[in-house]
Amino acid sequence: MADFDLAVIGGGINGTGIARDAAGRGLRVLLVEQNDLASATSSASSKLIHGGLRYLEHGSFHLVRAALKEREVLLRAAPHLIKPLRFVLPVNEARRSAFVLRVGLFIYDWIGWRAILPGTRDVDLRTDPVGEPLRRTLHRGFEYSDCFADDARLVVLNAVDAAERGATIRTRTRCVRAERGAEWQLILNVRGRREVASARILVNAAGAWVETFADTMLRQRGKSRLRLDKGSHIVVRRLYDHDRAYILQAADGRVVFAIPFQGDFTLIGTTDRSFVGDPAVVLPTAEEIEYLCGVVNEYFRKPITAADVVWAYAGVRSLYDDGASESQDVGRDYVLALDERAGDAPVLTVYGGKITTYRRLAEDAMAKLAHFFPRTRPWTARSPLPGGDFVYDGIETLIARAARTWPFLAADHVRRLVHAYGTRVDRVLKDVRGPDDLGIRFGADLTAAEVRYLMTAEWAQTADDVLWRRSKLGLRLTGAQRATLDRFMTQSAPSIA
Repeated sequence: MADFDLAVIGGGINGTGIARDAAGRGLRVLLVEQNDLASATSSASSKLIHGGLRYLEHGSFHLVRAALKEREVLLRAAPHLIKPLRFVLPVNEARRSAFVLRVGLFIYDWIGWRAILPGTRDVDLRTDPVGEPLRRTLHRGFEYSDCFADDARLVVLNAVDAAERGATIRTRTRCVRAERGAEWQLILNVRGRREVASARILVNAAGAWVETFADTMLRQRGKSRLRLDKGSHIVVRRLYDHDRAYILQAADGRVVFAIPFQGDFTLIGTTDRSFVGDPAVVLPTAEEIEYLCGVVNEYFRKPITAADVVWAYAGVRSLYDDGASESQDVGRDYVLALDERAGDAPVLTVYGGKITTYRRLAEDAMAKLAHFFPRTRPWTARSPLPGGDFVYDGIETLIARAARTWPFLAADHVRRLVHAYGTRVDRVLKDVRGPDDLGIRFGADLTAAEVRYLMTAEWAQTADDVLWRRSKLGLRLTGAQRATLDRFMTQSAPSIA
């Protein structure tokens, strides 16, 4: 008998989502990730849980409707990581008329399955506070709802939930060979050590590497169906004081978001260009940074330049090639391709997908495999992620409780911890009775107590794992502080392991 029912290659949002769903159905699951969880595209998104307003222009009503339905499902599942966010859309008649925008937003609201999120309202930008940071030539706008998420933590918590339901999660483990027979025989490289695992079914959820893995490891050679698309983002110091985001119409027909980020910053993105090269080495170009600054400067009174950028990142989206000539026109829906042959173990290949629809993708993947596991049932739609077992609008109550339990913590520290861990803040601080129990302070409000938790419960092994994926504290720590953190984690690893 095979070691596992399902082996999943790829520790991004799709891979961890499938692993979680399958483990919750009682299947024996192995997830293999060559780097850290969410180390590529899944931590380099615009961090939005949204339907994709602009996709309505391309007639993608099915995709938009499915994504909009997921907003509130995910908001209820992870109210600590996902929060409602209002978006201001200034009218620029040279791009799209107010009438076209209002019709689009009416459709967006109508098909949106809203029970929690408020609908669209008209905004007079000359009198409303949301118009204050904008150029005086902009008079009218609309405000509508979507959600903002901590994308990388969403990935990690899917992996945590999968593991707690019995899945085996192997990070920094590379599948170097896969032999197909009645079962899959997988040869794994774990830091130079060879291991072997067998599985009834293989799921290729390697994202931008999906066809590289299929070609080199699975020897599945055929017409390429993968299209890589690069999206770049920049972060600057806060451009305005309120809590709304902006969606700005660019001259090329795209939209660019300006989103409140980590309290003191504004996140701006994204670009949309075809990508050729190594997905592991992708950075924003000077031209892309100038493009994003230019779109912002067309709308905001306070100009920004490349010199104002405190952080820039890029990710490579793996899209199913539907033949569109422009990157921005390629469909964002996912495609699940099942290869099954008599006498051979099957392989399911995942193309495309969005963070917003990852849960539905996982459910559809399991439906695709239902004839192999006939007695399993969908379950994730009403099950919270770790730390999310409280009412969707109860975050302030949870913060207040944590502040009373650990009164020596600064208010901002408590708020960050609760938004990161939800009800599991109790586990992070379980041995903390006073300030001294927090241990070393590495910078900002990051302490040894939290880092130890991330190492033991969330597979963190390096400073980057902590500072850029389990949190975004990399924006606040100096190089020397990061080096201290790395040394601490290296020295702590043997005892924690």
